[in-house]
Amino acid sequence: MLRGADVDLTRGEVVGLVGENGSGKSTLMKILVGSLTRDGGTIERTGSLGYCPQEPILYQRLTCDEHFELFGEAYGLDAADIDRSRDEVYDVLGFGRWAGARVEELSGGTRAKLNLGLALLPDPEILLLDEPYAGFDWDTYQRFWEITATRRDQGHSLLIISHFITDEDRFDRIYDLRDGRTVPR
Repeated sequence: MLRGADVDLTRGEVVGLVGENGSGKSTLMKILVGSLTRDGGTIERTGSLGYCPQEPILYQRLTCDEHFELFGEAYGLDAADIDRSRDEVYDVLGFGRWAGARVEELSGGTRAKLNLGLALLPDPEILLLDEPYAGFDWDTYQRFWEITATRRDQGHSLLIISHFITDEDRFDRIYDLRDGRTVPR
């Protein structure tokens, strides 16, 4: 149960939220994105929102390209913006060779790249990431942090939820979620 789980994000910062299994991290994330109804408190948000859930929401029989087209349409992007953003995601995450592959043919790591890519597609001002680098190899993990640094430099905000954080210096602030409350480190 969450009680007093306050999280603040300001422009151009990367914030971490760390907690044990069952501490409420994913529940808090779902409340923030609106996929779970809160029973108290307030949420204030300005700017566009991107969300990378812990469990990818992917369709087994669609290709990566078809996912980008489907999600791009849902975001209200025109075809040229979808193509540009998709190609940029393929390039930065290094999985363009899988563009025509169906999800059922992808490895777990490539599915994780697609999951993150779909959140990045509309270039949101606020990016909420739930265990975003689970399943990444070392190269992709490094690329993830390059993307994060670039987005921070562009004035975007990122909230990264994880079971543990090893690279604390990559974050502007870190909260621990304990007994339903966020505690600044």
